[in-house]
Amino acid sequence: MSQTTAAAFLELVDGRRGHFRLESYHHSQLWLDLDALFAEPRRIAPFVATLADALRPHAVSVICGPLLGGAFLAQLIAHALGVEFCFTERVMPAEPGGLYRARYVLPSAFAARLRGKRVAMVDDVMSAGSALRGTYAELLEHDAVPAVAGALLLLGSTGADFFADQGVAVEAVARDNYDLWLPADCPLCASGLPLEDVAALQKEAIE
Repeated sequence: MSQTTAAAFLELVDGRRGHFRLESYHHSQLWLDLDALFAEPRRIAPFVATLADALRPHAVSVICGPLLGGAFLAQLIAHALGVEFCFTERVMPAEPGGLYRARYVLPSAFAARLRGKRVAMVDDVMSAGSALRGTYAELLEHDAVPAVAGALLLLGSTGADFFADQGVAVEAVARDNYDLWLPADCPLCASGLPLEDVAALQKEAIE
């Protein structure tokens, strides 16, 4: 596969329609299982190469991605660009409720290495942007310079709008429309469709 369109990307993953609560606590009618996306690297290689080329002009010295898929992607792009690699890990607070509750934490071995360095944050898919937002906050905590956020597939504008507001560039290989609702505004809740909390059941959601 050489196409790098949204349709071509969606052929590589398992998707389900329904009523889902994502990691960001937004609701959506589409959920993608991304856990096996990198099981056959050659299938995703055209997307990885295209994103690496898009990130090159930003002159970063580190590529950082949230576990799971973002970290796999970050390592591949870091290798392609000849720069450093790091990752963040998700930590969920015990208390329920609220948008963007997840924190993303740098392992101690990486934290001291990032001070003053320009960093590209990458994830396989960004919609609400929970994982990349958490990674962004963690990089700022350690005096890194988040320069660009990248994704193989950008769904909707919620995540991209956040980074635009921070003055951080956004690069995406493919883009597609995506319905994302605040819980209070969710039409699926209003219709009585049962809600599935996929973020609680799976480590990897489309965030």
